[in-house]
Amino acid sequence: MTQRREILKALALAGLGATTLSMAPGLLAGPSTQARKPLKILFLGGTGFLGPHTVRTALARGHEVTLFNRGKTNPDLFTQLETIQGDRNTGDIDKLRGRHWDAVIDTSSFFPRSVNSALAALAEHIDHYMLISTISVYRNFAEPGMDESAPVATLEGPDTEEITGTSYGPLKARCEAATRQKMPDRNTIIRPGLIVGPGDHTDRFTYWPARIKRGGEVLAPGAGDDFIQFIDVRDLGEWMIHCLEHKVLGTFNAQSRAGDHTMAELLTACQATLNPQARLTWVPGSFLAGHKV
Repeated sequence: MTQRREILKALALAGLGATTLSMAPGLLAGPSTQARKPLKILFLGGTGFLGPHTVRTALARGHEVTLFNRGKTNPDLFTQLETIQGDRNTGDIDKLRGRHWDAVIDTSSFFPRSVNSALAALAEHIDHYMLISTISVYRNFAEPGMDESAPVATLEGPDTEEITGTSYGPLKARCEAATRQKMPDRNTIIRPGLIVGPGDHTDRFTYWPARIKRGGEVLAPGAGDDFIQFIDVRDLGEWMIHCLEHKVLGTFNAQSRAGDHTMAELLTACQATLNPQARLTWVPGSFLAGHKV
């Protein structure tokens, strides 16, 4: 499966324009190729889902990695690396003062205070700050073909830190604003959509291959022609390190291309791979919504 993923990635890149290819030598070379200039990279987080894949890519590329986290999620990972233990939302953030890193990857900011406190300690001693945001920052998704310039969502309460389905996106948008204010011209903001791959415990993507493998009649949404978008966590991690190595600055959506995949393609691929005897029953989205599915 890893070989198939590499082949598909190379084919996808080969189909892009020359401008995109010129920005992606790291992706074409692969993560095992040593970077021309090793970087000192600090991860705020680094042991959850996206973090470990990105850390492994950084190490494979020859970079020096330091982790700062609470030591609660997968504490047995990366015991060979320097790990500074602390809670970023407390005075522990001062443990980072006076240290220099070429780049910081922030995978654990959920409200602007987290960004502000981290950059109060780090901004004068780092060259590049990468914030992992989300496509949930957008105000709405009614307009097909939106790009990174589309309006982001806002909250009425200025100081809320309660993370809900309604506040998550707007709070991330505030994190982005804090990043741009504190690190102008030295930031990369990445807005992933649905991240899938090894270590994903959300069940948002893995439900489908697991369900179809069980067989029988499988409830499927819509008519199969709905487009879906996602990104493999390993590809995202590689691209993040590429952006640091090549100082790719700005704000970027991180998704598969719109129109490349449909729900029917996903589910029939699961059928063909895991259980051809599974039977798909397509049900209108309005029916599912009415029954809170």
